[in-house]
Amino acid sequence: MAKGQEQAAPDAVMTRIGQVVILHHAGDREEARHRFLQLWSEIGADGDPLHRCTLAHYMADAQDDPADELAWDLRALTAAEELTDDRLAAHEGALAVRALYPSLHLNLAADYVKLGRSGAARTHLRRARGAARTLADDPYGDGVRAAIERLELRLGEDGAGEGVWGPPRQRP
Repeated sequence: MAKGQEQAAPDAVMTRIGQVVILHHAGDREEARHRFLQLWSEIGADGDPLHRCTLAHYMADAQDDPADELAWDLRALTAAEELTDDRLAAHEGALAVRALYPSLHLNLAADYVKLGRSGAARTHLRRARGAARTLADDPYGDGVRAAIERLELRLGEDGAGEGVWGPPRQRP
């Protein structure tokens, strides 16, 4: 296969994911879920980890049930663990693998808060905070660090506020 053809498939999938994200942000949550599921079936559970991570990361936002949201965020983390910096470098504009982890763990912490599982929430919040040390001092890094701080404040050491709020989710 020619090099240009190899590059076209990943870009096409990422473009399609982006189009569904736009649909979701425009307010058509149900159609976005439907299209994300179609893409997931095309990509497959053993498909490209970048595609699975990206799709699952966004699919989590389209869920109504916090348990379903958690399941998709766990899929995103699992796929991220399979990624390499070389794979990300092949996708123009992609972040380094380490830049994904603060957001992934932050989202998992928020999921666990919604489910009333403060211990798991605190574990992922600590992981998000630790991973955030690798983020650049730029708008993305600043946004993720601010979201971590907001969740830390809302969760508090006593667990106050569990299950009654939803922090803004951060996307790479």
